[in-house]
Amino acid sequence: MYSPENEQDIVEQDDEQGELFEHYHFDVDKGQSLLRIDKFLANRIEGISRSKIQAAADAGNILVNEKSVKSSYKIKPCDVISIVLPYPKREFELIAENIPLKVIYEDDDILIVNKDPGMVVHPGHGNYTGTLINALLYKFKDLKGFNDGSARPGLAHRIDKNTSGILVIAKNELSLNKLARQFADRTIDRKYTAIVWGNFPEKTGTITGNIGRSLKDKVKMDVFPEGNLGKHAVTHYNVIENFHYVSVIECKLETGRTHQIRVHLEHVGNPVFNDDRYGGDRIVKGTTFAKYRQFIDNCFSIIPRHALHAKSLGFIHPTTGKYMHFESELPDDMAEVIEKWRKYSTSFDSN
Repeated sequence: MYSPENEQDIVEQDDEQGELFEHYHFDVDKGQSLLRIDKFLANRIEGISRSKIQAAADAGNILVNEKSVKSSYKIKPCDVISIVLPYPKREFELIAENIPLKVIYEDDDILIVNKDPGMVVHPGHGNYTGTLINALLYKFKDLKGFNDGSARPGLAHRIDKNTSGILVIAKNELSLNKLARQFADRTIDRKYTAIVWGNFPEKTGTITGNIGRSLKDKVKMDVFPEGNLGKHAVTHYNVIENFHYVSVIECKLETGRTHQIRVHLEHVGNPVFNDDRYGGDRIVKGTTFAKYRQFIDNCFSIIPRHALHAKSLGFIHPTTGKYMHFESELPDDMAEVIEKWRKYSTSFDSN
């Protein structure tokens, strides 16, 4: 949650992430006397309250010399101060829209939704309306802060437009900061279900490889050898079912890089089924028979998106401190395609 006067909104980037962004940076003068950091920041950031500074500090989002400090910390000469938040700046007005949401759980601090495929999470270039944030603004329109336009729902993570599944939304600033810190610290338990091309040599395995922006195609990510290119990324997988030419797998994220599951699976030769960005929208495994090609086309028509679903999410509640875990059912398109492959595989075995 944050004030639209001071910040800009995030652009939809088709990724799952728990990244923190620097919003403010101060280099303390050599002649600065000892002063509580909350007072220092309140005097230098227009429109910010001491309570917001306190919330950011409690969540570990105020850094001095790259280390988290409490609001009572007394700054010293030459300190370097940063305020990091779980969203970059925005540049346009948000509009509340009455869009139905699948709510799994809600309390005073958080909301858990099961996002449909095709819904953009954050407004951004070409998607300024019809997003999850637009829907949440309408849902929260009667809550304090939201009804006067001074605040908006906060997502500590995101999933891309064509990925379905669970998202946690913070209803206040302290919850947002604490959830964002858990994502940044990699203590969140996230599992996905995917339909992918091909088989795997082992039932369980781990894919490791730095992920960064492709040097050949700016809209894609790529896996790079260990080194300076890209960021460290680890994906664990478990094979749930195998249908000869495709498999249903569960993926657990150890890190949360842009397009991580999709690019890692392409890297090992098992792209996500019908993933048009990473090579899954063609026949990768199987026969050349016309009947098989027709079967694949029928599957693609049922699920005209990449077959990836954010199935579960586990985290520490930002207020109660209790561990919470949520599961969601597979969307109809993925469930239907899995059943078609199950029947096809059975007929294959009988021949």
